[in-house]
Amino acid sequence: MEKTKITQERLLGLASDLYNQFQEGIVPHISLPSRTKGNIEYSTKDDVWVYGDQETRRSVKTVRGAKTLLKTVYLSELLIKEHLKNNRGSTLREIYYISENWDIAKFHEQAESDRLIEDLEIVTALQREDFHIRPEEDGAAVFGPLRLREQTRRGEREMHCQEDVGEAGYQIPFNVDNIQFLSHDAKMVMAIETGGMYARLIENGFDEEFGAILVHIKGQPARSTRRIIKRLNSELKLPVVVFTDGDPWSYRIFASIAYGAIKSAHLSEHLVTPSARFLGVQPSDIVEYNLSTDKLTDQDIQALRSELSDPRFNTPYWEKQIRLQMDLKKKAEQQAFAGKGLDFVTRRYLPDRLAEMGII
Repeated sequence: MEKTKITQERLLGLASDLYNQFQEGIVPHISLPSRTKGNIEYSTKDDVWVYGDQETRRSVKTVRGAKTLLKTVYLSELLIKEHLKNNRGSTLREIYYISENWDIAKFHEQAESDRLIEDLEIVTALQREDFHIRPEEDGAAVFGPLRLREQTRRGEREMHCQEDVGEAGYQIPFNVDNIQFLSHDAKMVMAIETGGMYARLIENGFDEEFGAILVHIKGQPARSTRRIIKRLNSELKLPVVVFTDGDPWSYRIFASIAYGAIKSAHLSEHLVTPSARFLGVQPSDIVEYNLSTDKLTDQDIQALRSELSDPRFNTPYWEKQIRLQMDLKKKAEQQAFAGKGLDFVTRRYLPDRLAEMGII
């Protein structure tokens, strides 16, 4: 209840600020950090990438700006009257459709409503979970030697993420802060991009043999997935490794976990695991293990060049790997290890890499 009260007060405070600007003859506006890779900087205090000093201003001085602020106020009213006062919630997609009844204030596409929700997070210093906004189901899951307690609408439930779950594991809820970690026998957390590799490691008993909590991140990880990885690392002091395909888009998946995503840099301290390390597939693995590959597309090459200018990838390791990949003109999937045998990835590749990294 205290959190709900704080959320209401901050949303009302935003409306009050705009009203006071009207009263004082000031053109109503809100200022927000510019959400570009040119405006992210490393915070030595928290070891994460955050927004810099560059700002954009949303003002009623233009028709476009006036409409944006109008939509922001409509959205705030919805969150206060429907979500917070009535203890209800909506998905990101539902927010977009709800606006169909807002006439001139309706959103033209979901990307627009998603951006305004992020704006509200920034100006209130809260998270969308505090507004009772849920993502769509993403299917991310955890499997491994971990016992936890989850607070649900029907009360508390306890489970072991190996013994009390099906083959897919424990489904990560949208609000991970409702979870309490009770006990574990783990030595590491491994975040895995693809469902096929996640299933392979479970089938081969990798979690039991190496004490690994496996997290299926299902492509670009949702906030809840990044949050649970962050908590497993910070609260249980477990090292985190990220196992993805070997292509530029997968490197960005790793970056969102270890460095933070540009569009959510305002939440880096809650979502980012700075000590997370990239396990593979590395471009150098393509050469060392003679993996089956696909040719880089023009879009892949453009993405790699962009990463070379991205401050988050400005390290000797990433420069060496990215330039090697551009020279090879090839990319590889996690499943390429199956060409060496179904057990190769768990008997040879992963143990060798983890030993090289000093984790086992």
